[in-house]
Amino acid sequence: LAQPEAATLAPLAWLTGCWAAEGAETGSVEQWLEPAGATMLGVSRTVKGGKTVAHEFMQIRLNAEGRVVFIALPSGQTEASFLATTLTDSEVVFENALHDFPQRVIYRSLPGGRLVARIEGVRRGTARAVDFPMQRVSCNAPAAAPAGR
Repeated sequence: LAQPEAATLAPLAWLTGCWAAEGAETGSVEQWLEPAGATMLGVSRTVKGGKTVAHEFMQIRLNAEGRVVFIALPSGQTEASFLATTLTDSEVVFENALHDFPQRVIYRSLPGGRLVARIEGVRRGTARAVDFPMQRVSCNAPAAAPAGR
């Protein structure tokens, strides 16, 4: 029998795998492991000029209250946690109104093996949003550019 916690993350199975950033330098990827043990683990890397300029370690898991949370540890920053406010089989929205920026992290599955990660919030009094479009790629060749590039 599946544990209740595992079932909670099951709708996020579409996020599993390797994703190459569209329009970015080869090697700019995000990878998510399948839900197991009530946790999904993710890592991302941004490459510019042939060098890794940023990375991030991520978790989607259940917190002590049984709520789904996104925990991000970007390079050079402190860890931040966001609670899931929307969770469907094609979108998840995480929010933390007290975080400096972003206050919202969104992952949305798109047709054609595409994904958009979006961060939103207010920074210095101005509403901002940044989209990170990605294309599914083989995890056996994580540095490969998306097909058609």
